[in-house]
Amino acid sequence: MTEIARMFGRQGGKASARNMTPEQRSAHAKKTSLAAAEVRTAKRLAREGVKRDRQAAKRKRSELAT
Repeated sequence: MTEIARMFGRQGGKASARNMTPEQRSAHAKKTSLAAAEVRTAKRLAREGVKRDRQAAKRKRSELAT
């Protein structure tokens, strides 16, 4: 059953793209591109936040040691 669902799931995006006008495809691509960019930005900010937290903790430890 899952094999059948997987097979048709793979075809869904291609079929919907065939049925869209060029303007609709462009709008869809733009929307998905912006969503992907938001995810990348959120991940980058999360990484940088962790990095900043580590640096702040390191500074605090060095201040306490002196």
